[in-house]
Amino acid sequence: MEKWFLSAKKANFNEIGKHFNINPVTARIIRNREMIEEKQIQRYLFGNEIDLVDPKLLKDGCVGARILKTSIQENKKIRIIGDYDVDGVTSTYILYQGICRCGGNVDTVIPHRMKDGYGVNENLIEQAYKDGVEVIVTCDNGISALEAIHLAKRYKMTVIVTDHHEIPFTYDEQGGKILKRSEADVIINPKQLDCNYPFKGLCGAGVAFKFVELLYQEFQIPKEEAKEFYTYVAIGTICDVMDLIDENRIFVKLGLAQIKETQDVSLLALIKECKLEPSNISTYHIGFVIGPCMNASGRLDTARKTLELFLTKEPSKASLLAAELVKLNGERKTLTEEFLQQAMEKIEENQWIKDKVMVVFLPDCHESIAGIIAGRIREKYYRPVFVLTRGEEAVKGSGRSIDAYSMYEEMTKVDELFLGYGGHPLAAGCSIEEDKVDLLRIRLNELCTLKEEDLFEKVMIDVPMPMGYVTKELVEEFKILEPFGKGNLKPLFAEREMIIRWIKIVGNNRKIVKLGLGRPNEKEIDAVYFGDHEQFLNDIEKIYGKATREKLLLGQEKNVKMSFTFYPEINEYRGSTSLQMVIKNYN
Repeated sequence: MEKWFLSAKKANFNEIGKHFNINPVTARIIRNREMIEEKQIQRYLFGNEIDLVDPKLLKDGCVGARILKTSIQENKKIRIIGDYDVDGVTSTYILYQGICRCGGNVDTVIPHRMKDGYGVNENLIEQAYKDGVEVIVTCDNGISALEAIHLAKRYKMTVIVTDHHEIPFTYDEQGGKILKRSEADVIINPKQLDCNYPFKGLCGAGVAFKFVELLYQEFQIPKEEAKEFYTYVAIGTICDVMDLIDENRIFVKLGLAQIKETQDVSLLALIKECKLEPSNISTYHIGFVIGPCMNASGRLDTARKTLELFLTKEPSKASLLAAELVKLNGERKTLTEEFLQQAMEKIEENQWIKDKVMVVFLPDCHESIAGIIAGRIREKYYRPVFVLTRGEEAVKGSGRSIDAYSMYEEMTKVDELFLGYGGHPLAAGCSIEEDKVDLLRIRLNELCTLKEEDLFEKVMIDVPMPMGYVTKELVEEFKILEPFGKGNLKPLFAEREMIIRWIKIVGNNRKIVKLGLGRPNEKEIDAVYFGDHEQFLNDIEKIYGKATREKLLLGQEKNVKMSFTFYPEINEYRGSTSLQMVIKNYN
């Protein structure tokens, strides 16, 4: 369910347009992204390396760099413990390459999703102790690993945590938050309340990069050498679905620019295997084509395969590893569709659509795809969703949430039910005993304060602009608003009661809807819809009847009207270009 709203931010759009030499429509879009002051707009449009924040502002970042420098100089055995998703692997890569550059005696461990679970744990600490490890550096995890770090300190290990996840907490009797802190020697996480770092939205790779910058300063390595990691910070930022604002926006700009000219053997191999060209890579390709292949090894095999690819500089080996990742991603897609169908059937059978918080138990589902399935269910029903599966020792699961429901905070209210949990407001992971699954569903819904209006997805329209007003020049100008992604979505326009002149179902799998749209005595406009084509046709049939649906597909019906939100783009086909409206929503 969704509701459309017009963003009504006010400003002198003509004046902004003249000052920055942009169209007033573009100026309005920028204002809708909360850019108000001239400096903000300047940084949004033209932000670069100069605008990146000084890493010294990270709480204990300098302390951690000095400790690690001493450990490197004393040839202590260092182990990086990362995570199995893209952000975790890119973080691991950045730290490993950075510490190696400083001469460190370092190796890496990425937990196995099925055997180890998320992040550093007591088993990994025990293994590190047996291996003679003296220094543990975590990345993209560790902030909530109190027990594991306690064990590491018992073994006299030095522990440096680099992380970006929420600081763990419990509630006191009055409902106030009590923050938890491990015994780590150093914790580097911008989300700490007493951290003066101004931007709190870095991903794990971003925090790792900042730490490497500080380490390079300690070793007097030129700052420019750290720039090689922009690519991997960008990949981690996009794939961890961080807001593309402030520093993240700059990192992604810089990273994408590097990818377009990259000579990195591993990246070139994966890009080629995904049938893409480096010069055309966008946030979309990273987030929905390349990233899922990187993630697939951590889901169905071991994330070390992705790290091995990153570290490979031999073209033939890189090609083999890239092909393996793409194959694993194909298997992941098949599994996802199979268990998504099972999940939908369970929801219908048990009428869980009535629940404000969905808890779906799929015993036989591969636990690595639980989060993907939860996300797909959230998209369909727009409510918080947990998908749980039967693991080797307990039930494990992943949750995906909506803006009005902070998943991590809500989980703290029932923390006695979990064996372990952690995450963000919009995504979380957990483990739980199987006999408590039904109780979890009951308790989360009992404590849920979501109102009915919270369960409608809010579609924010930038400008209610007729499709006929769009020009190629305006669409070209929209490129200055890139990179697009969470926190900086593509501009969204809307027009009411457009006449649908014809519909065609096209594409290799015949799932793409092509439409001819217009108004009386006006030029026909090409449009395309990439959503559920069957649902689109069914919705037309509900309103106008089956006969009208069939006539539209034959181009014989001229009286069907619908309202659309859309994003304009330039379509290139056989050397020619034309305007095309990408339909996002309809009613």
